[in-house]
Amino acid sequence: MWPLFIALLMLAAGFALLIKGADFLIDGSVAIAKNLGISELLIGLTIVALGTSAPELAVSVQAAVKGSGIALGNVLGSNIANIALILGVAAFLTPLGVSKTTMSYEIPFVILITVASGALILGNGNGLHRSDGIVLTTFFVIFMMYVFAMAKRDRKISDIVEVEGKRDIELFEKYPVLAWLATIGGTAGVIIGGNLVVNGGSSIARVFGVSDMVIGTTIVAFGTSLPELVTTVAAVKKNRSDLAIGNVVGSNIFNLLLVLGVSATISPISVHRSLVVEISFALGLAIVLPLLLLRTKRLDRPKGVLLMIIYCAFIVSTIISG
Repeated sequence: MWPLFIALLMLAAGFALLIKGADFLIDGSVAIAKNLGISELLIGLTIVALGTSAPELAVSVQAAVKGSGIALGNVLGSNIANIALILGVAAFLTPLGVSKTTMSYEIPFVILITVASGALILGNGNGLHRSDGIVLTTFFVIFMMYVFAMAKRDRKISDIVEVEGKRDIELFEKYPVLAWLATIGGTAGVIIGGNLVVNGGSSIARVFGVSDMVIGTTIVAFGTSLPELVTTVAAVKKNRSDLAIGNVVGSNIFNLLLVLGVSATISPISVHRSLVVEISFALGLAIVLPLLLLRTKRLDRPKGVLLMIIYCAFIVSTIISG
C-alpha cells in the first residue's frame, strides 16, 4: 500500500512541477526574447511550442537514460492524446476552424514524420538507435528552417503568446531579472518534475505488474499533454479556434522530431513488446484529422465526440495489449 501511495505522490508532484515549470519557462523565455527584439511570430512558433513540449522532452530523455519504455510510450501516447482527446474536447466545446496553410503544409508533414518514425521504430524491433535519433533531429532542424523562412515572409497566424500568461509576460518584460529567474526556475521545475514522473510511473507499473510502456502511453502521456490542453482550451475560450489545431499539430511535430530525436541520440531506446497498436493509432489519427477537416475545414461537436471515442478505444487497446 505504501509503495503505491508514494508512487502516486511522486507522480502528482512531478506533474505539478512539469506544468508550472513549463508555464514559467514559457513566460520568462517569451519576455526575454521580446526584450531582445525577437518577433512575436518566431516566439510563438519556437519558444512557446518548445515550452509546451518541455514536459515530454524532460520525461522522455530521463526515461531513455534509465532504459525505461516510458520514453516511447510518452511521445506516442501524447501525440494520440493531443489529436483524439484535446482536439476532441475542444471541438465539443466549440467548432474549430483550420487555416489553409496548416491543411496544406503542417498536417501533411505530421503524417510524413509519423510514418517515418513508425517505420524506424518497428524496423529496429520496437526501438530507436542513436543513428535514428540523429535522423529525427535532422528533420527537426529542417522543420525549424521552414519555420524561420515562413516567419520571414511574415505569414499571418494567430499568436500563441496572447493566449496564456499575457499579464505575467508584461511583468517580466518590465523587470528582466524576474524573466531570467522565471526561465531558470521553470527549467529546473521541468527537469525535476520529469524525473519524479518517470520514477513514479515506473513504480506504479511495478506495483500493478504492467509494463512501463502502458503507464507511459496512458497516465504519463496524459499528464505531459496537460500544457497543450490548457493552451488549447484557453484558445477556444478566446474564440481563437484556428490556434487550437495549430497548437496540437506543432506539438506533435516537436514530440516526434525533437523529443524522440534528442532522447534516442542521448541513449538508444528499446521496448520489450510490439508497438503496432500505438503506432497504428498515431498514424491513423494523423490521417483521420485532415479527412475530418477536408470538406468543411472545421471540427464540430459530433467530430469531437468521435475523436474522444477513438481515444477511449486506444486506452482500452493499450491495456489489453499490455
